[in-house]
Amino acid sequence: MTMAAERVYPVRTEPDLLAAERAAESFLTAVGVDLGAPGLAGTPMRMAKAYAELLTPREFALTTFDNDEGYDELVLARSIPVRSVCEHHLLPFVGVAHVGYLPGDRILGLSKLARVVELFARRAQVQERLTKQVADWLDTHLRPRGVGVVIEAEHFCMSLRGVQAIGARTVTSTLLGTLRDDARSRAEFFAVAGLGSS
Repeated sequence: MTMAAERVYPVRTEPDLLAAERAAESFLTAVGVDLGAPGLAGTPMRMAKAYAELLTPREFALTTFDNDEGYDELVLARSIPVRSVCEHHLLPFVGVAHVGYLPGDRILGLSKLARVVELFARRAQVQERLTKQVADWLDTHLRPRGVGVVIEAEHFCMSLRGVQAIGARTVTSTLLGTLRDDARSRAEFFAVAGLGSS
C-alpha cells in the first residue's frame, strides 16, 4: 500500500494578540464591563487568545493510501466534534459532523476527516458553507465516488440571544457523486450516520 502525504497549510494571517487585547479592552469597556473588578484584569488578553484559537486552523498532513484491496463500501466517521464561530454575531456554534465517502483509487487516513472539518470550522463561518466546503474539499483532494457531510449544531446566537431557542439544532447536508445520485447509497449514508433515510 503506497502512502501519500500532502501538507495542508490553511490560508491565514497570524493573529496580533496585542492589538486584539486592546480591541477587547475597548469593546468590553464600551458594553459596560468593569475591567477593574476582581478577576477581570486579564480578561482582554484571555478573550484575544480565545478568539485567536477559535479562528486559527492548524496545518496538517493529508495522508492517503492506495486502495489496494479495492474497498468500495462506505467509510464514515460519525460525531466528529464541530466548534466554529458564527460570522453574523461572532458567537460560537457547536455540534457534530458525520463525514463519509465511497472510495475510489485512494483511501484516507481516518483522523484526516476530523482535520478537514476543523480546517473549515476554525474561522468566521455559516453552517451551510462549512458543510459544503468540507464535502467539496474531500471531493477535490480524494476523488472518491461519492462524499456525504451532515452537520448538526446548536448556534449560541440563536440560543443565548434573540429568540433564545435553547437546545434547537440546525442540520445541514451536502451529498456529492453516488451519494447524491443513487437513492440506495444515499439511504445507506443517512442510516449509517444514524439519521434515518432521506
